[in-house]
Amino acid sequence: MSQSHNQPPSDTDLDDLTPSSSEQSPLSLQVPSSPTSKSLGGDTLRSRADSFNSTAETSRSRANSFNSKAETTRSRGNSDLTTLRSRFEGDELTTGEALRPDKSTEKDFEVDNSPFAFSPGQLNKTLNPKSLAVYRALGGIYGLERGLKTDLLAGLSVDETSIPDKITFDEATASARSKPIDARPIIAQEAIVTGREIEGQFNDRKRIFNDNRLPAKKAVSIWRLFWNAYNDRVLLILTAAAVISLALGVYEAVGQPKEPGKGQSLDWVEGLAITIAVVIVVLVTGLNDYRREKQFAALNARKDDRQVKAIRSGKSVMISVFDVMVGDILHLESGDSIPADGILVGGHGIRCDESSATGESDAMKKTGGSEVWQRMVEGTATSKLDPFIISGSKVLEGVGTYLVTSVGVNSSFGKIMMGLQAENEETPLQAKLAKMANWIGYLGTSAAGLLFFILLFRFVAGLPTNTDTPAKRGSAFLDILIVAITIIVVAVPEGLPVAVTLALSFATKKMFKENNLVRHLRACETMGNATTICSDKTGTLTQNKMTVVAGLLGTHTNFARDIVLSDEDKTVLTFAAAFGRLSPEVRSLLLQSIAINSTAFEGEEDGKATYIGSKTETALLTMAKEFLGMGPVAEERAGVEIVQLFPFDSDRKCMGVVIRLANGSYRLLVKGAAEIMLAHATEELPDISAPSLEPFELSEPARMQASANIDDFATQSLRTIAMLFKDFQQWPPLGVQTLEDDRTMARFEDVCQDMTFLGIVGIQDPLRDGVAYAVKRCQDAGIVVRMVTGDNLTTASAIAKQCGIKTEKGLVMEGPKFRQLSDEEMDEILPDLQVLARSSPDDKRILVSRLKHLGETVAVTGDGTNDGPALKLADVGFSMGIAGTEVAKEASAIILMDDNFSSIVKAVMWGRSVNDAVSKFLQFQITVNITAVVLAFISAVSSSKMHSVLSAVQLLWVNLIMDTFAALALATDAPTEQILDRKPAPKSAPLITTNMWKMIIGQTIYQLLVTFVLYFAGYDILGYDTKCLPQNLMRECASIAPGLALDKCLDTALCTDNMHTQLNTMVFNTFVWMQIFNEFNNRRLDNKLNIFEGVLRNYFFIGINCIMVGGQVMIVFVGGKAFEIVRIDGTQWAVCILCALPCLLWAVVLRCIPDVYAKAVFDFFSKIWLAVARPVMKVLAMIFRPVATAWRSLSRAVFAPTKRFSRRTVSKMSRKKATEDEAFGKGKGAAADVEAAKGSEMDTMASPKTPPPQHTSAEFPMQPPPITLTKAS
Repeated sequence: MSQSHNQPPSDTDLDDLTPSSSEQSPLSLQVPSSPTSKSLGGDTLRSRADSFNSTAETSRSRANSFNSKAETTRSRGNSDLTTLRSRFEGDELTTGEALRPDKSTEKDFEVDNSPFAFSPGQLNKTLNPKSLAVYRALGGIYGLERGLKTDLLAGLSVDETSIPDKITFDEATASARSKPIDARPIIAQEAIVTGREIEGQFNDRKRIFNDNRLPAKKAVSIWRLFWNAYNDRVLLILTAAAVISLALGVYEAVGQPKEPGKGQSLDWVEGLAITIAVVIVVLVTGLNDYRREKQFAALNARKDDRQVKAIRSGKSVMISVFDVMVGDILHLESGDSIPADGILVGGHGIRCDESSATGESDAMKKTGGSEVWQRMVEGTATSKLDPFIISGSKVLEGVGTYLVTSVGVNSSFGKIMMGLQAENEETPLQAKLAKMANWIGYLGTSAAGLLFFILLFRFVAGLPTNTDTPAKRGSAFLDILIVAITIIVVAVPEGLPVAVTLALSFATKKMFKENNLVRHLRACETMGNATTICSDKTGTLTQNKMTVVAGLLGTHTNFARDIVLSDEDKTVLTFAAAFGRLSPEVRSLLLQSIAINSTAFEGEEDGKATYIGSKTETALLTMAKEFLGMGPVAEERAGVEIVQLFPFDSDRKCMGVVIRLANGSYRLLVKGAAEIMLAHATEELPDISAPSLEPFELSEPARMQASANIDDFATQSLRTIAMLFKDFQQWPPLGVQTLEDDRTMARFEDVCQDMTFLGIVGIQDPLRDGVAYAVKRCQDAGIVVRMVTGDNLTTASAIAKQCGIKTEKGLVMEGPKFRQLSDEEMDEILPDLQVLARSSPDDKRILVSRLKHLGETVAVTGDGTNDGPALKLADVGFSMGIAGTEVAKEASAIILMDDNFSSIVKAVMWGRSVNDAVSKFLQFQITVNITAVVLAFISAVSSSKMHSVLSAVQLLWVNLIMDTFAALALATDAPTEQILDRKPAPKSAPLITTNMWKMIIGQTIYQLLVTFVLYFAGYDILGYDTKCLPQNLMRECASIAPGLALDKCLDTALCTDNMHTQLNTMVFNTFVWMQIFNEFNNRRLDNKLNIFEGVLRNYFFIGINCIMVGGQVMIVFVGGKAFEIVRIDGTQWAVCILCALPCLLWAVVLRCIPDVYAKAVFDFFSKIWLAVARPVMKVLAMIFRPVATAWRSLSRAVFAPTKRFSRRTVSKMSRKKATEDEAFGKGKGAAADVEAAKGSEMDTMASPKTPPPQHTSAEFPMQPPPITLTKAS
């Protein structure tokens, strides 16, 4: 492959890129100009004029040092101070050395016909590890901008397809010092954003850099799934026995001379039939696993997709994370999970948690790329400067934008994920059922072992008088072995974990259609047993469609629409009249408080211009646009210099910004929760129509008037937001504490004092339709719903009453009071607590912790970054798909795609449906297990021929019915509203409830009774000739022809009808039909009688039963020798159906027995059973322990080499195929790079593969409580 033109310059070019401190003018950088009015909305932060070089921080850092007038020692521009050129790691490296590829990444540096200046490998060097030397070698932020054909202001053009013009490495890096700033932008600001989909969009970018998708984990081939299904020890033994039986049968038929008058021997048919049955079992199991893998692959694809905010063609738009391209400009704000690697363009107070990517636990402060480049030019750069944005990390604080440099498999997070693609998780219920399956399997194996030894002793004892040929005797022994092995196959309930998987895959698919995206499967089954839901208010119980409907300007001017204030003496103006009274100075101040102190921005949703961001802020912006004459937000922010930004903090319930005024002074603007803001205010504007902004002391009557307005708004369920301001002569002010790592930044708590009160707005957020009904359904289901909100107590209480959450005896409490209670006091009030107002995320975490301590199964909703601990701690965490931050989504188990409380109710219904599906299948399978094993055991022991009434092939058909078909049929019942009419099952509830045991034992007794009566008394009941009984035939044969074998005697005319075979066929047919009818019984777990409810809506159930019925009819008619049956006539069919059908009526009788009486009977017999079984089990353990040891040794000696050989063969074939694919893929560009990245990149990563956890297990207990199934009512 030929290398492209975009190679780094030689080592001698270093001086051209990094001039000395005495030669700075050629590389003097200017702050990019703000977008004009033609920018179609512009960029939230980029439009804030010269604020990019600010390194604003929030007040989270708790420094104790005070501001002084000391001059900084850093030399800037034309300063007279002289400084030594500072050093950073790699400063001495030349460009060639900095960009030298590693051996394992050389392919990433080779690109074919690239229009870009840089290759993926060169861009990756910036973060492998973080390297300012590489950043300098690439020309800094402006070299990257030029080389990646993008624009720091307008982003990528949406009309870009292929790029005809090429740019070299030298041209791109030289542009950082030679290109005038005025020459930008590359993309015209007036470019129109098209609404249509562009064919071949970003074709060259995808070809060179790939898109932001990771290659899907290599799916297990269907052939591998078949092999895994077959690679079961019991099936392997059964196959070996079947092959030997087939070989002996063929030898008898071909190698032995036929006796005179006899037909060809057909003993080989049974071996062939068993082999075919095993193949069918393997095929069905493999196809079932393949379907499951496909469903979970689709689920994982949906789970990873999300929307991110990007700037394209000058407009802020929402795009899929998969569509992020190298060269994109993405927004950053608190709570975001970073989707791709890049360089920070600019922002305020950006701090990132990179522990998941680098293992660094400290919050990493980020510096804008332009400032870092400027510092490099000036010679003052140090290793502490960090403009690098790492994919997979989290934004803890601040807002900004960054330039994407690596996506998908080329990003640092993508490389980690390529090496850590995990298998599908095992849920707690699957683990519990797997253990139960093992115990059932042990019991079945013990029964099969006992049967084998009993029949073996009988076989050996009869050898002296057995005159059969050696082949016949060998075949008889194999028949004994095959029956025993088949009983093991039937007894081992491998379908139990499969049933959980099927139920979960079906439920998660349906839940996604109902706006629940399940991220962790365990949450689906846990949600069915939830006992309490702690719900947010905004967006979950309400519509999150906020509108300002009332307000107060100053302390005297009230305005409202459709709102009745409690004080009838108040003069309430319309919006237009109230805002018409404002003087230009007050109007400008109010606009600053709304437009500048905001992180919302203009963008598009569904092709319509709108505001994107917090719904509270968008409501304020809409009001300002309608009544204050606000133009485009970008224009309002243009020319305003941001000095410091205080992002919204859920603990202090407010946000703020400091701007520099035209007269050189500074203004702090703050807005937040009204009652909290009012407490910080000591002054007011007495006359909003006066041109002066001179504040006066806030009198007590005025304070009380404002407080009364807040209460009035709150009683009408309005969210109240107050706005404050204060002017300062310098920043930071004298005497205030500054941030430890930046002395130019003040602590918020020190400056937000003695503020001037500007006004209050009341924002209405209507309740969602149907939320009151959803809350009522939860309460009917035994689930306590609690509201946890940041609103004040009055507002929260009013909305809780509308929802039906707050009752007369319910307790309402504020977060600050709640967190001061002792653990004992909390536990005492929690049963009555219904609303927690003015709560912080830590209050929510404490609430969840105490509820779990009381044994509750807790579901909690959250949308903010700080909600992460509570979401992790809860049994089921719900994050908001619309309003939630990425941190909240990653901490949650289920994402509410529509942020709607009603969707939580759907999750409860589907969770209960999953648990019910597993219980139904468990009840069905244990019934079949017990019946089949006991019937086969007793019939084989009682038979003179030592043959079970159920042959091996018949038992395999039964196993197929109960393990696969029943799982599909019973796991696909959709929940009904009635599923919420019962209380949730406690954590201590057993897997098998009393009602389930009642049905299992009752149906087992009925089925065994019917089959034993048919088997042992069928000749007399049906009027068959008693000579055809096996024991009578033996005596008859002995009298006619002494020494004649029984099978030869049967070939005579004594019993040409083979009535015993007909009877065995009827027993088998009746047994299968009883399972089919009992499947209908198991559709209900309670004591209600309508077992057909909703059956016509479950097409899976109908289809599966049609297959089982059709298969059984076909087997009886054409099964013949393979199934060891004969055709039966209509009368016999009627007998079979009439014997099986009453199991439906018997279930009605069982359901009429109260569970209390059944439990008393079970307890009595279980005590007797334990008293007898314990000694027996000890004896059996002593007997079979040597057998088990010998079996394990045999397995290691026989099966282990076979498995190793198979693995080696598959591995060699895989490596050979990979080698061929790699050879074929050379010259294919990005496709080859993707494959190469899968393995080679992992060796060169600086970050650890297993980063340390961010939190202690005490904070985030990851182990869920025991998952239990519901009790029948």
